[in-house]
Parts: sequence; structure tokens; C-alpha cells
Amino acid sequence: MREVLFDLADRVANGETVGVGTVVATFSSAPRPPGAAMLVTQDGEAIGSVSGGCVEGAVHDLAQGTDVPVLQRFGVSDDDAFAVGLTCGGIIDIYVEKIDATSFPELGEVAEAVRSDKPVAVATVVEHPSGVGRRMVVWPDRSTGSLGTQRVDEVVADDARGMLASGRSGVLRYGPDGRRRGEGLSVFVNAFEPPPRMLVFGAIDFAAAMARLGAFLGYRVTVCDARPVFATRTRFPEADDVIVAWPHKYLEAEKSTLDRRTVIAVLTHDPKFDVPLLEVALRLDVGYIGAMGSRRTHDDRLERLREAGLTDGELARLASPIGLDLGGRTPEETAVSIAAEIISLRWNGTGRRLTDLDRPIHR
Repeated sequence: MREVLFDLADRVANGETVGVGTVVATFSSAPRPPGAAMLVTQDGEAIGSVSGGCVEGAVHDLAQGTDVPVLQRFGVSDDDAFAVGLTCGGIIDIYVEKIDATSFPELGEVAEAVRSDKPVAVATVVEHPSGVGRRMVVWPDRSTGSLGTQRVDEVVADDARGMLASGRSGVLRYGPDGRRRGEGLSVFVNAFEPPPRMLVFGAIDFAAAMARLGAFLGYRVTVCDARPVFATRTRFPEADDVIVAWPHKYLEAEKSTLDRRTVIAVLTHDPKFDVPLLEVALRLDVGYIGAMGSRRTHDDRLERLREAGLTDGELARLASPIGLDLGGRTPEETAVSIAAEIISLRWNGTGRRLTDLDRPIHR
């Protein structure tokens, strides 16, 4: 939803009623994750995607043809699976509704929160005998709207905050009175957590390529270097922040803002910068820490870090030499190699060619 949220909010603010199809659940080899969304405007324009092209036509027709919210399943078990084009072997549940200023009065506030990198979740009833379409907006410290009863609101708000903290969107199921593990009430929680951070240290040409690719992948990118002549906005226009500071001092000051989604790429390959920096980084609970350099540089770096007191367990977290073996040479190819390693570790991939594997593509 994030990629179409601002467009949706602008159209609704201008008085338009917009059809919205949202992926709420996936099974097997589904092409898009929960939260992916497609808008269908009043003049029939489609914006966004729910399946990478597989079922967009069917969702487009649903969004134009119904004024009542509907939860529709598409998959190869359906008689018309091939008719709508979902031939990948997966199953997806898509919730289709019409949204206007009356049905979603908090939409503008939600969009502004997402634009300001403030966490917010939207909980919508997608299955219920009589309450489909009810909506509640959940913030870390408050909630607005209602899903039917106070008990349901309290339970869902609590669970939605947990999903927001982990950055996960999906369906929660309850009994009609809000009992967990019950049946009869399904609520889709669309979690809009702030984007993950990518910290790139070393204002070199490889860092410029990494900043471009990090921004493309949805990270909030910071480039940091102690040398003001190199760390400039002109050289790194795609970065959200360009910081002139000693890398280890900047990371020490920022560590309270980092989480397990954070990526740290150390591209300085200069001991006076990267050894103090890695002393701090390898003791943080972040998702990825990689360092550029030859194997000789890596061995020298490990020796210096051991002398600084880091344990073998802490050193084992370091991806060095950085990246996957793609055979690339240019800064852009190197950035793809690093990004491929980050993605592989995040989703437990193998880094091997899909053509050599016999298992589902999407897991």
C-alpha cells in the first residue's frame, strides 16, 4: 500500500471515490506480499499492482463493479485460475473496497504519518458475518475508529502494535467477541513502519552506487565520511542524508535509532576509519554488517579487531569481503552484489541460480 498511499490520499481529499484491491494473505508461490495494493480510479485507471500482472484484470473489474467490500481468493485450485492468469502456483487473498472521505476519514492523517516516517497501522475487518469494512487506525500510543466492540478494539490494537513493531502486515483471526485463536472475525493489519535504514560509510564511487541501489530498495540511506570534500550532497543526490563526521562517532550517536532491519556497509577499507567503526557496529543488534576490502585487508582487519577485544562470535557477524560472488567489476555491479547478499540473508536465500533449484520461487 505504501507505494500508492499518497496518490490514494490525494484523490480522496479531492472528492474522488477510489477502488482499492489489497493483498491480505498469500500461500505457496504468491508473487506479491501482504499489503501490496492497486488503485482503480473513477475513470478506470489502474495504479499499482497486486500480483505482478497475474490477476490485475479481475481485481480491476471487481473494484469497478462492486460497492460492497469483498474478499476474493485467486489460485490454481480455482476453476478460473488460468483465466485470470495466476499460473505461478500460488494462492492470494485480495480484499477489494471503495474508499472515499466518508469511509476512511483518517486517511489523510495516515498518509501524513507515513510521509513523516511515523509508525501507524490500519486494521480492517475483511471477514465477519456483519462487520466487513470496519476500520481502526492504530498508533503506538492511541487508536481511532472501531471494529465493533471495545474488547475487539483493545485486543486488535494490542496485536497490531506488535505487528507494527516487527514491520509485518497480515491477517489476524479471532472469535466474534475478540477471543484469540477463535474463528469468525478476520482483521487485516496493514503496518506502515518507518523504512529501514542503510548506513554507507566511505564517500567513494562504490558508495554512490550503493546509495542509489539502497534508495531503490526502499531504504532510508545515509552516507557518512569524515572528509568534507568528498561527503557532499552533489556527489550523493540519492542519499537521504550525507553526514560529515568520523564514522565511529556518528554510529555511536545513532545506535539508539537502529534496529534489526538496519544495514551497515563499510566501504572505507582504511584501518583508521573502519576498525573503530566496526568495533561499534559488531556490538549492535542490526541486520547486516559488511566491509569492503581484499582478503589480505580482511585478515589484517580481523587481527586489529581481536586486539581491540572483539570476540570470535562478534567477528562472525561480519560479511567480509562484502557481497556475493557475481563476478562484477564496476561500482554498480559491486552494489548489486552487496544488495544481493543483503536480500539473501534477510529472506534466507541461497544465492544460487533459481534454474538449479527445485523448490518454490517465493517462500
